[in-house]
Amino acid sequence: MIFSIRGSGKKQGSEDELLEVFRKSGDLGALGELYSGYMHLVYGVCLKYLKDRDESKDAVMQIFEKLITEIPRHEIANFRSWLHVLTKNFCLMQLRSGKTLQEKREEWLAESEFFMEYDHELHPIDENGGEMEAALRDCIDRLKEDQKSCIRMFYFENKCYNEIAKDLSMDEKKVKSYLQNGKRNLKICLEEKNGRK
Repeated sequence: MIFSIRGSGKKQGSEDELLEVFRKSGDLGALGELYSGYMHLVYGVCLKYLKDRDESKDAVMQIFEKLITEIPRHEIANFRSWLHVLTKNFCLMQLRSGKTLQEKREEWLAESEFFMEYDHELHPIDENGGEMEAALRDCIDRLKEDQKSCIRMFYFENKCYNEIAKDLSMDEKKVKSYLQNGKRNLKICLEEKNGRK
């Protein structure tokens, strides 16, 4: 397996030093040197999730490009662990973007503790899909504007945190917070609707 990322050809230093060089100068040689030691690990994680060799090779290159913008925005204590999480999240976003709206709704409901707890009442979605969808849309409409925007963009437009942050001109941490609070408020709303039946 051959990828096109190349370092400088000589070892520049430790991971911390290479990170620092890239942060200060934007030197892609230093970043390539750092990343080259982890490309097989990244490829392995991608293959595990994407189940396709060509897609996984493409993902390795896309993740390298992502590092160029992501590294300056994060404090990284352990590059290997951070890169593993970044790779996993990238793959999950790729999988999510390839799913139909119905599949994403079912996945989202299955991920929620509330819906798992009330599984016998709310699943499968196709048994009462119209009713469930109407309740979900009504509850989304009741959210505060920022929560509503983040929920819709994340779950229905396949956008990742940093894309939402850019589109809404807000910090990525705020996006995560709005998504968390939005999901919690949806849980409360749907629980109330379920209790009124």
